[in-house]
Amino acid sequence: MADTSARTLRLLSLLQTHRSWSGTELAERLRVSARTLRRDIDRLRELGYPVDARPGVDGGYQLAAGAAMPPLVLDDDEAVAITVCLQAGSQGAGDGLAEPSVRALGKLVTVLPARLRRRVDALRAMTESTAWTAVPLSDVDPAVLTDLALTCRREERLTFTYTAADGRISTREVEPHRLVSLGRRWYLVAYDLTRHDWRTFRVDRLTASTTSGTRFRPRPLPAPDAATFVHNAIGARRSGYTVTAEIEAPATDIHTRIGRWCTVTALPADRTHIEMTADTLDWPILLLGRAEAEFQVLSPPELVTQLREWGTRFARAT
Repeated sequence: MADTSARTLRLLSLLQTHRSWSGTELAERLRVSARTLRRDIDRLRELGYPVDARPGVDGGYQLAAGAAMPPLVLDDDEAVAITVCLQAGSQGAGDGLAEPSVRALGKLVTVLPARLRRRVDALRAMTESTAWTAVPLSDVDPAVLTDLALTCRREERLTFTYTAADGRISTREVEPHRLVSLGRRWYLVAYDLTRHDWRTFRVDRLTASTTSGTRFRPRPLPAPDAATFVHNAIGARRSGYTVTAEIEAPATDIHTRIGRWCTVTALPADRTHIEMTADTLDWPILLLGRAEAEFQVLSPPELVTQLREWGTRFARAT
C-alpha cells in the first residue's frame, strides 16, 4: 500500500508539470506496466484530479484544469520557493496581496515536514525587507537562501567566492548577519573579516559557500536595521536613474497601486508626486502603467524617449 501511495504521488507530480505525457513515458518513469498505470490514473480521478486521456499513437495523459483546486504535490525546492514568494507578498503594502499572503503562508508552514520547516523558519527570522520591496527576480536558488539564513541564525562564520560588479573574483570570510530583500534582489549583510568592515553582498553573485562551524559573537550593526544598511549602501553607489513624475490621481490611490516601490507625495488638486530609483528604465515604465492614470515624467529625459519608443511599438501591435 505504501508503494502504491508513493507511486500515485509521483504520478501526480509528473502530471502537474502541465505537459502531455505518453502512456509509455509515464510507465517507464514509474517502472510499472501500462495496466498498472491506467489503474493509477483511475485512482487520481477518484480523488478529484481531472486527468485527460487522448487515445491513439499521438495520445497521452495530461492534468486538466478542474473546477476545484485539489491538493498540490511540491518538491522541497518548490515548497521553499513558494514560501519565499509568499513572505515577500506578506510584507507588501496596500496592494491587496498582503493579507492573503499571510494566510497562505501560515497554512503552508504548518504542513511542511520538519526538515523544511526548520529552514523556512530560519529564512523568515533572518530576512528583512523595505516597504517598497517587490518579489525578488534574481536567479537565486531557494536552497542557497535557506542555507544562508541558517548560517545567520547559528552565528557561524561563512566563506564564499564572490564576483564583484566589475567581474573581479575574491574569496571572502564573513560573519553573516541578515538577508535583505530589496529592489528585486537578495543581499547578505555581513561583517567582512578581511576588510574589517560591514559589507553587503548580492546573493546571486555568491558561490561555493561553506561554513567552518566557528561561532562568533554578533557585532553591533552601524544602522538601525539590516534593510536600512543595504538601502544606504546601494544608494551610495547606485549608477542608475532617479525617476520623478506627477500623476493625475489621489495619493491614496497611487500608494495602493504602486506605493511599495516608490516614494509617494500628495499634491494639490488630487495629484501625486512619485520618486523612485532604478537600474534600468523598464521597471519605472511598468509601474507608471500600473498607476492607471494620466502622468507627466519630470525626470530623467531618457525615460521620456523610452516611453515614446514603447508607445510606438504598442500602437503598432494594436
